[in-house]
Amino acid sequence: MSSGAAVAAVDLGATSGRVVLGGVDDGRLRLRHVARFPNQPVRLHEGNRAGLHWNITELFRSLSAGLAQACREEPDVVSIGVDSWAVDYALLRGGRMLGVPYHYRDERTAAGVEAVHARVPAQELYRRNGLQHLPFNTLFQVAADRVSGDLDLADRALLIPDLIGYWLTGQQVTEATNASTTGLLDVRARQWDAELMDRLGVPRTLFAPVVPPGAGIGALLPEVAHDLGVSQELQVTAVGSHDTASAVVAVPSTGDDSAFISSGTWSLVGVELDVPVLTPESRAANFTNEGGVDGRVRYLKNVSGLWLLSESLRSWGGPGATDAQRGTALSALIAEAADVSRPVPVFDATDDRFTAPGDMPARIADWCREHDVEPPRTRAEVVRSILESLAAAYATTIEQAERLSGRSIRTVHVVGGGSQNTLLCQLTADRTGRTVYAGPVEATAIGNVLVQARAAGIVSGSLEALRAIVAATFEPVRYEPRVLSTPV
Repeated sequence: MSSGAAVAAVDLGATSGRVVLGGVDDGRLRLRHVARFPNQPVRLHEGNRAGLHWNITELFRSLSAGLAQACREEPDVVSIGVDSWAVDYALLRGGRMLGVPYHYRDERTAAGVEAVHARVPAQELYRRNGLQHLPFNTLFQVAADRVSGDLDLADRALLIPDLIGYWLTGQQVTEATNASTTGLLDVRARQWDAELMDRLGVPRTLFAPVVPPGAGIGALLPEVAHDLGVSQELQVTAVGSHDTASAVVAVPSTGDDSAFISSGTWSLVGVELDVPVLTPESRAANFTNEGGVDGRVRYLKNVSGLWLLSESLRSWGGPGATDAQRGTALSALIAEAADVSRPVPVFDATDDRFTAPGDMPARIADWCREHDVEPPRTRAEVVRSILESLAAAYATTIEQAERLSGRSIRTVHVVGGGSQNTLLCQLTADRTGRTVYAGPVEATAIGNVLVQARAAGIVSGSLEALRAIVAATFEPVRYEPRVLSTPV
């Protein structure tokens, strides 16, 4: 990298993690990937069932090795920031982790949903936390832990990025954007909802104090600094630790007439607002009001994403296929899917049946038969069906966001891994009838870097000023809508 202060971004996704070095020179970003590592969940026997968990200690080992490499390559690193997926957490007692954190796709949360709604109606929950109903939201997971008795042993719960921050610094905090996904944060005050916690039987002190993105968490612990081969003074900084919050920072748009799609394992589709939308219509449409950087509101809906493709490839390739092999197979299948001429079924990509791991092509076929639709016949048709269905879900969600928020949406920015999928981007333009701008790909890491850089004084200014840096660095790919010529 070129001279000048740098920061290290740890970006943990649902299938892989990475460490990225970044900085800003003359109003343009400089980035370099230092490490990439898999993130594979594990199933553990738990009496009468197998629980799905994150292999968190392996993740910490991998990210630590990546940070050590980053600091060897760039001696001017001044800060470390960590982001990850939302909602999941570890229970601790006396600073020691109790068990392995559950994966949000674990099936235990059904008991938590029932337990929460028995005490607080869904309508009231929405008025308090502004979140769309997802059965794996943190409050449902915590309720499941209360039902099982696991919560009785704990005196602290740390969300995944905050757990990593604690292991790095010894300091326990909860970063605000991720806190907003728990369902236990007051959507207006943006502090823990003590009354709601009392009603749900959740100790008020279970979660650590809330801090905003850009706040300093603390210096590295001596033993961590030693392991990384750096000075103990190296700081860990809170970023938009919910990966979508960081990704939205990197959307290269400074106007208020754009929607965003953060496209990865999940697709997060919505608009950025100054205040939450808590109307009954918003709840009925299952929109969520999540915290963004600088106090913004990410008004969005979770739509199933590239998970549908990755699980299909897993089914077709068998358990022995590598990520590289699946990636090669996907590229070939997308090219074949672009040439599919017969109409393919458009299924409901938001159907809960597509949430859990498993044989996705078989589930798609089941959905089609249940709705008297001919299932896709070939693998290329399955891929085309998935991409058409995602694009259709995006179009519906953007129309709802426009109506419910009062915003007029002219363009759509796709960031994240899905921005590389040219067929998906073109289908999104076609079905939304709006211009689509695709990129940057590494939006989450970029947002992580920019929030750290601003906190360290490397750059300054508003969120729009940070986005102007992204726009000056990356040229998005533009897709114009085509007229749909075939029925679907």
